[in-house]
Formats: sequence, structure tokens, C-alpha cells
Amino acid sequence: MKRAIISGANGFVGGAVVRELLQNKYEILALDRDGCSWNLPKDERVQFVPCDLTEMMYLNEKLPKERYDIFYHFAWAGSAGPARADTTLQLQNAKWTIDALRAAKELGCGRFLCAGSIMEHETMAAAYAQGNQPGPGYIYGGGKLIAHVMCMSVAAQIGIDLIWPEITNAYGIGEHSPRLVNTTIQKCMRGEVPQFTAGTQNYDFVYIDDVAKAFRLIGEKGKPFYEYLIGSSHARPLREFLQEMQEAIAPELTFQFGDIPFTGINLPLERFDCSQTELHTGFRAEISFAEGCRRTMEWWKEQENVR
Repeated sequence: MKRAIISGANGFVGGAVVRELLQNKYEILALDRDGCSWNLPKDERVQFVPCDLTEMMYLNEKLPKERYDIFYHFAWAGSAGPARADTTLQLQNAKWTIDALRAAKELGCGRFLCAGSIMEHETMAAAYAQGNQPGPGYIYGGGKLIAHVMCMSVAAQIGIDLIWPEITNAYGIGEHSPRLVNTTIQKCMRGEVPQFTAGTQNYDFVYIDDVAKAFRLIGEKGKPFYEYLIGSSHARPLREFLQEMQEAIAPELTFQFGDIPFTGINLPLERFDCSQTELHTGFRAEISFAEGCRRTMEWWKEQENVR
């Protein structure tokens, strides 16, 4: 039986990966802040160990001296909301990621996977576009990019296989952040007409269950020092996704496009290509955006009923 360590295990993506690994006969050592374990399955194969990001460098002192196979690093402070623009915090996240990488080596893990982001590529494009004035969200992307570059070098130096999956846009049941899918669904539930940019920028979304499966397969089959994009394999202009959402969950509403200016970077469609992920790992997303939105909306309705 394989044994995995997962930081940020109580989070949206981390919790989904815990459940995916359990279904595939893993034992899991789950790390998160003290008291943050409500999203973890009640299973004897899951051991929760309180661990703050600031404690990553001392992780080998906290954990049982046993054999571990893979370290999944999802813990990242300020991944949503105003904290994405906190320069000190995002630089610290990069340092904590390197601490986790070194700890993984000390604990005997052969592989280290960090949750990267397509924002890394968007950040590069934004930084090197002449005359462009990048928005504060690229500070978060810069933190991910710094972590990626430094981890590559450190992993090569200390002798551990680094694999860097990059998520396009994960969404679905269990996410409470104020990101696009959630805010749009909530407006639809209230009968409000959502307003967007023209929606011509290229985009992709991938449902959380598919994301979790991708991380498992990349952890098992991915090649060392490769990056693997996790997406739907059906990237297209944002407007087409939103129209698919409207037809699936709010056919009575008419989404409005063009009222809000778009100030970001539009990546080319080839940047969303997941063919290498499919080739090396066999992963391919299975849940359509329409189906994922329906599932997510039903979950939000349940949350409202609980309140």
C-alpha cells in the first residue's frame, strides 16, 4: 500500500485528493493547521497531524519515522481574495514550499508534487508585455512562479523527483471562495442577471473530481521535472463557458457581456493544451462544464438550506 503526505489536506483541492487516494488504496498523512480537519474523511487510513506552514522546515521532527512515497503540497496562504496581492505573504509561500520540498526529501519521499497554476504562464506574459501594467492578482501568480523555479533547482540539488501539475481553474462542490463560478451561481440562485466582460479571453475550467484524479495519476505516472497542465481539454473563450453555464442552470436569465472591462492577459489556446498530461498519465477530464455547474449549484442550494 502506498503512503502519501498531503499538506493543505483540509482544503478544497487537498481534501478531494485525499478522497481520491483513499479510493485507490493509499494511506495518508494529512497536514493542515491545528483544528482544520473537518473536510477530511473519517477513515483509519487517514492520520491527521497539525502543521502550520511556518513549521514545514521542522516536519521531520513531527512525523512518525516511517516510509513515505509521495508528498503532495497544496498548502498556500492567500490563494483567494485580497491576500493574493500581499507581496510579503506570496514570497513567504514560495519559501514555505521549498521548506516542504526539503522536508519531503528528509522523510524519504521519492516524489514531490506542488499545486502549480496556469497563472504562472499568465504572469510571465503580463510581466514581459511592453507597456503593460499587471494587476495585483499577478502577485499571487508571481509567488507560484518563484516557487516553481526555485523548487526545480533545489530538487535537482538534493536528489528528489519534482513534478509540477498546473491547474487551469478548478471548481465544484466544496469550494467556498468568491471566484467566478461560485459568484455567478449565487447570483443565478438569487435571480440576478450576471454581468461580465466581453468574454473573448481564452479560458478553461476543470471539475474538482477530475482535478483529484489528475493529481493521483500524475503522482503515479508523471515524469520527474515535468510540468503537467490539468484542464478540461476543451479550452475556449470564456463567453462560451458562461453561455454553457447559463443554459445548464439558469435558462430563464440572459447573461450580459461587455459591461465590465477586461484588463488581464489573454493566453493563446495552445497554452491550455493538456495532451502531454494525457500522453504520460492517461488522464482526461470526464465531467462537462454544464454537469459540473449543475452539481455545484445543487450543493450551494443544500448549503443554503443548512443555514
